[in-house]
Amino acid sequence: MSKKGAKIILDWKQLSLLREKWRRQGKKVIFTNGCFDLLHAGHVWLFKEAKKLGDILMVAINSDASLRRLKGPERPVFPLKERLEILSAIEFIDILTVFPQDTPQKIISLLRPDILVKGGDWPPDQIVGRKDVEESGGRVILIPYINGLSTTGIIKKISS
Repeated sequence: MSKKGAKIILDWKQLSLLREKWRRQGKKVIFTNGCFDLLHAGHVWLFKEAKKLGDILMVAINSDASLRRLKGPERPVFPLKERLEILSAIEFIDILTVFPQDTPQKIISLLRPDILVKGGDWPPDQIVGRKDVEESGGRVILIPYINGLSTTGIIKKISS
């Protein structure tokens, strides 16, 4: 059985209503976020492992302006529209959304996912939204990081 691709939902009110529907249905929502500017095997691994943890994998990505503020004027490599198109083709992702802030704190506070997933390179005390998720009975899970796979590292390797 193949999936047609992740649904892109930009309206957070609509996303919040869906979240409530899933909660009533007893579905477990997994949330992760990132820039996903230059997709690589580490990202796919993260999505694959995250999806195993529940029913709905929601991925929130930084807007172009947010990514530029975080990573510098040369980024993004791929604009938002292209990043959404690429990510929507990944079979493990169910829902995609975008956040314009520098962190996903607002959307995590709104949605209160059951599981917040980050790559294992994140120190637990620096995971944005952790407090909200844990206070609402959810968990934070770190997926082991694959050494040598990072967008910044790949860009440095290409440009050297």
